Amino acid sequence: MPDVPTRILQGHGSGGEMMKSLIDAVFLPYFGQPFPGGMADSAVLPVSKLLPVFTTDSYVVSPLFFPGGNIGRMAVCGTVNDIAVTGARPAWMSAGFILEEGLELSVLREIVKSMAEEAGRAGVRIVTGDTKVVEKGKADKLFINTTGIGYMDEKYFHIHRGRNVYAGNKVIINGHIGDHSIAVLAARGSFSFSTPAESDCASLAGMITGLLERSGGIHWMRDVTRGGLATVLCELADARDFGVELFEPAVPVSEPVASACDMLGMDPLYLANEGKVVMIVDGSEAESIAEYMKSHPLGASTAVIGEVTGEHPGEVVLHTAAGGSRLVHPLAGEQLPRIC
Repeated sequence: MPDVPTRILQGHGSGGEMMKSLIDAVFLPYFGQPFPGGMADSAVLPVSKLLPVFTTDSYVVSPLFFPGGNIGRMAVCGTVNDIAVTGARPAWMSAGFILEEGLELSVLREIVKSMAEEAGRAGVRIVTGDTKVVEKGKADKLFINTTGIGYMDEKYFHIHRGRNVYAGNKVIINGHIGDHSIAVLAARGSFSFSTPAESDCASLAGMITGLLERSGGIHWMRDVTRGGLATVLCELADARDFGVELFEPAVPVSEPVASACDMLGMDPLYLANEGKVVMIVDGSEAESIAEYMKSHPLGASTAVIGEVTGEHPGEVVLHTAAGGSRLVHPLAGEQLPRIC
């Protein structure tokens, strides 16, 4: 392995020998040579007859490491999930790194290693990337930008648009909400929780692919990240001519998240997640879909939490544990900054 300094220097972004030494020492050992014939600034990908699906995202979470994950693992999971919830299979990724001068090489290496491991679990290859270095104090250690490409069978094209959603469909989520937000908040050291939460950071492609192969009853999916469950469902209802009813007692919330929300006055419906998918499914298949998801490690706490209705079109109504009901609105501001 090439000899490199223990911290990022300005020369590591020069495009010359120092950058090459950084790539050889940190990135290639984990990401590998994408294709035979050496590296270039672009990756030439095999052509598929399936529909291409394309996404991009940036990650600025603070701190870089938190219970259940780190910025690198989250970057892979977020990109994979954005593609998977369209009904496509994730295949390729790029990774761009904005590094602050002085960042420890050991930190960068651990993050890159976790990215390679998560990409392997998700069946995705990181095939191209970029590295830039900014002066000390001009960034917060490390930011990551990703692009993902996947392929979709035409029979799943309706899913990302929600074209087949209708009254009587059921709403399903694959587990507890809000764990990621509370885990990151605790990692910042601002609060101490007696029962710590752990981020749900996970790549959902395997579970989703397995489900699509078993059921034709998936009408819409979305990963529940910033803005939380409430915002995702509000956006869906607003875009289509129907309403959504949620049943608060059915929404899975872990004890650490419930306790933290009670203490801080937060609503778990608006907390970010990094391993949750909400689905609108055919009512007649809801139970069998939920049972399959419960059999998967990433869906053990799956629950049917609501339904689509022809009433109050464009609105989400929450039926509370106290027996009342209220309108649910999308997140108006930033509840927790730099959460992903």
